[in-house]
Amino acid sequence: MSAETALKQVKDGDRIVVGHACGEPPTLVDALVARAPELKNVEIVHMVAMGPAKYAQPGMEGSFRHNSLFVGAATRKAVSEGRALHTPCFFSEIPRLFSWRILPVDVTLMQVTPPDAEGYCSLGVSVDYTLAASGADRVTIAQMNKFMPRTLGAKIHLDEIDCIVEKDEPLIELKPPVIGDLERAIGENVAKLIEDGSTLQLGIGAIPDAVLLFLKDKKDLGIHSEMFSDGIVALAEAGVVTNRKKTINTGKYVVTFLMGTRKLYDFVDNNPDVMMRPVDYTNDPFIIGQHEKMISINSALQVDMMGQVNAEMIGRNQFSGVGGQVDFVRGASRSVGGKSIIALPSTAAGGKVSRIAGALDPGAAVTTSRNDVHFIVTEYGAADLRGKSIRERAKALIAIAHPNFRESLTAQAKEQGML
Repeated sequence: MSAETALKQVKDGDRIVVGHACGEPPTLVDALVARAPELKNVEIVHMVAMGPAKYAQPGMEGSFRHNSLFVGAATRKAVSEGRALHTPCFFSEIPRLFSWRILPVDVTLMQVTPPDAEGYCSLGVSVDYTLAASGADRVTIAQMNKFMPRTLGAKIHLDEIDCIVEKDEPLIELKPPVIGDLERAIGENVAKLIEDGSTLQLGIGAIPDAVLLFLKDKKDLGIHSEMFSDGIVALAEAGVVTNRKKTINTGKYVVTFLMGTRKLYDFVDNNPDVMMRPVDYTNDPFIIGQHEKMISINSALQVDMMGQVNAEMIGRNQFSGVGGQVDFVRGASRSVGGKSIIALPSTAAGGKVSRIAGALDPGAAVTTSRNDVHFIVTEYGAADLRGKSIRERAKALIAIAHPNFRESLTAQAKEQGML
């Protein structure tokens, strides 16, 4: 049926779950937004929106309210202005919000490939929480798109889809970030902590991509991650990433969503070595911890001298979300030879603010607790905080802070009784 006909299934007061990131179904979302004049109090739930998120723009409040599970660029202003909500939740636990009806789902909007000979459609670049939502909803609506790569692993049968909208259009792409000297310096420091045969989880952005530049001399790396992007393709083609040494799922890239360019989408299309799994598998700390030498690499906005990590708020303003950071930090801590790494520039605001802080900003949440933290890395080096006292942590973190702030940080540490 047409998108217009399919979206007539949405009723006032419904809760709609939208496919994640580059797997967002643009045609279905546009048809939903077109119904704004006739809808009231419809809640739209998802993590990162890669589309324009018109339902969260001013003037849409009577028709739609957005409930963000991870705030992105398209929805950040709506959340900060109170026109949208943010619900904190570990990425690994989002499927149970839907399947356990903590957040009951009425409609799921997803994007899939055309079916195979047995009637199964691939969810392509985004599996994560979509299957759980679909299994708990009243109506599942799918945009069927021939441009969606067919990835192996999680899939959905035609019989489980209520409305099919055939619309072929290029997928949303995430262009590679610009990597400067600062990111390269941080990336090089992180790469020094990675041994041959390690299994990696990488987040999104210039710093994780910079790390990849310094892994070209490594051997037999593996991937078990919530996502990966174009940089992994280059390492695979160079023979650096082989997955041969992975303790479980040997030989497989295990991931729950993908963000990148057509180069990435072509790499994963019908690739038998790529296994897409729901996020309650990929991000389960007990699954993650079964890998030996599991390395998690994530970023942050701020770290205090006790080792508390804020990766999601600027003051009281929600900038992003917890995502999978804590899932992988805890998983890596269970791994034999594992390391969790939080990497960040030493300063912000053009060098005016130290990201190594005496205390987190008032109102900011703790993303990764001081009890979970392991390595903190800046362009000035790496601080290993595991098993360290508060005094030892303060000294180690001041040593990797920007030189312009080390004296003031030392004074703050003494005032707080840390030194």
